Amino acid sequence: MAEMVAYCGKVCTECPGFIATKQDDNSKRKEVAEQWSKHYNMPVKPEDINCDGCISPGRHIGYCNVCEIRKCGTGKAVENCAYCDEYACEKLTKFHTMAPHAGKKLEKIKKGR
Repeated sequence: MAEMVAYCGKVCTECPGFIATKQDDNSKRKEVAEQWSKHYNMPVKPEDINCDGCISPGRHIGYCNVCEIRKCGTGKAVENCAYCDEYACEKLTKFHTMAPHAGKKLEKIKKGR
């Protein structure tokens, strides 16, 4: 499967929720739900684990449905934020303080274009 990079720089194709969805594996969905429930200190149900990836128009998990970065990237019709003329905006840099690996991924893409 080809790598899918979200607007923010996270790699969707490495996400356990995306993988469980693509494999249509209910035991993996249960495992991911348990892990995320503990990690995020909130209830996540196995049936919530259905995501086709950020840049897909299909299903998205939880916060991804209301993500401002995703909403902006979709509106601008860019492949991901590395392709945006306003890269790197305040929303993105703020997110990257919490997820620096995503920022590094976009920087790599930006340099490679």
